[in-house]
Amino acid sequence: MVDLEGVFHHRLRAGALTVAASGAACAIAFMLYVGRRNNSRLLLLAFAIWVLSPFAAFVAADAFSQRWSRRRRAVLYCVMLAVTVAAVTIYGIVALGPPRPKPASFFLVVPAASLTLLALAVSIPPLMSRLSSRTNR
Repeated sequence: MVDLEGVFHHRLRAGALTVAASGAACAIAFMLYVGRRNNSRLLLLAFAIWVLSPFAAFVAADAFSQRWSRRRRAVLYCVMLAVTVAAVTIYGIVALGPPRPKPASFFLVVPAASLTLLALAVSIPPLMSRLSSRTNR
């Protein structure tokens, strides 16, 4: 018998990791495009590390999630997909849209917001589970 839930979960994971990897490449490309006139290689390197940090955190969360429930991992993968699409969309608008007075600010705020959403996504389900088990006693 085929485990359809397992097949879906496997495909969701594969899709989330693929989209995150593609999103990381797009994020770096947009960041380099916006910073193309900046002469400081050190500053560009620092921005690159910061912009890539949510994607590295996605991979780390996936590695740590192997013992989590399927439901919790599915939440992680959905957050990975949503955050990646949102981040790349914002970066694309900043890079390819009309000139902005401080475009670098987007490349500072989006990774911070992405990391915050990831932290909430991996910490809220266990808290909800603990709370519901206490109220069911």
